[in-house]
Amino acid sequence: MMQATVMTSLAERYHALVIGASGGIGKALCAAIEADPRCGGLETLSRRADSLEIADEASVAEAAQRFSGQSFDLIVCATGALHIDGAGPEKTIRALDAEVMARQFSVNAIGPALLLKHFLPLMTRDRRAIFACLSARVGSIGDNHIGGWMSYRASKAALNQILRTAAIEARRKNPLLSLAALHPGTVATPLSEPYAGSNRRVAAEEAAGNMLSALNGIAEGETGIFLAYDGSRIEW
Repeated sequence: MMQATVMTSLAERYHALVIGASGGIGKALCAAIEADPRCGGLETLSRRADSLEIADEASVAEAAQRFSGQSFDLIVCATGALHIDGAGPEKTIRALDAEVMARQFSVNAIGPALLLKHFLPLMTRDRRAIFACLSARVGSIGDNHIGGWMSYRASKAALNQILRTAAIEARRKNPLLSLAALHPGTVATPLSEPYAGSNRRVAAEEAAGNMLSALNGIAEGETGIFLAYDGSRIEW
């Protein structure tokens, strides 16, 4: 396994939480964070292990309540869906299905919004802290040159706007907190296999190390950003 980049931008002993820890990227992030000698503790949440339903506010509120009295220096939301009930991304608007589109928004935008609502109050306030949500480059409006994948693109674009808006509000109370939408690259998981084409896919372990390195490079006070796995900024 690729050794994780030590999160030197955070406290000497930081407390982390990965939401969506049972997925391919989530598991790799957990392993990378646990391998970091500076990590002072890692908590996890997932649908599989904890029955967390991110689009159900009662479920999200209950999950956040479990950590009452704790604070986190790093939270990574590694949730998301490309396939909904067996339906893949549309190649044309003629394939648009209202129910599938609504489910994409529920999982990829509304769910993370609820996580931000209930977990931002658990972020550390007296030192650097980072809250990151997995987004996707295809959610960029400015970088869209080939079309297709309307529901998935739009749901990730909505996530980016939600995070950007939350960052503006959060800065007023927690100026040391950075919020980032994070593009993981093309990761070698069963989810991406049918769509990889000629694109280079990286192992989940390598992707996790790349993403932690990118997060580590966020400047103090920088927030509301769309960040790629290599540390570069993506246009909205």
